This record gives sequence, structure tokens and C-alpha cells, in this order.
Amino acid sequence: MGIGVWQVILILVIVLIIFGAGKLPRVMGDVAKGIKNFKSGMKDEELAASTGADKPEEKDGESAKVIEAEAAETEKKEKEEAKG
Repeated sequence: MGIGVWQVILILVIVLIIFGAGKLPRVMGDVAKGIKNFKSGMKDEELAASTGADKPEEKDGESAKVIEAEAAETEKKEKEEAKG
């Protein structure tokens, strides 16, 4: 019992009715940011588990710098997308 095409269409119509066409792109952008943050958090947890440290910064300063650089670049891209 999977979700069929008609169920997906019904869900999309309901979402469109609730949020309206104007707010829908912003809502989807927020959902995408949430998914990105979740994936980033999962990567951090996997890194911490593989190194045996509670936080990546505690075990390897280089990996912390890489994570910080990726986060800064992601924020920069999000700000550019918000402006454009």
C-alpha cells in the first residue's frame, strides 16, 4: 500500500489552498533549508561517532575548520538566494 498519484495530487492541492501560490515558494525554500540542516547534522553525528569524539572539534581541528567553511559557504549561498 503505497501512496498513489491521486493522493500526492490531493496533498499538493491542499497545501496550495492552505499556503496560497504566493507563499508556496518561500515555504518550500524553508523546507529545503530544514532538510539541508538535518543532513548536515547527520554528517556531524556520523563524523563524531567515527572519530570517537563527542564533537568533531575535540578530535580533529582540521575537520572542524572544514565543517565551519562549509557552513559559511552554505549561509552565503542562502543569503544570495534570498536576495535574488
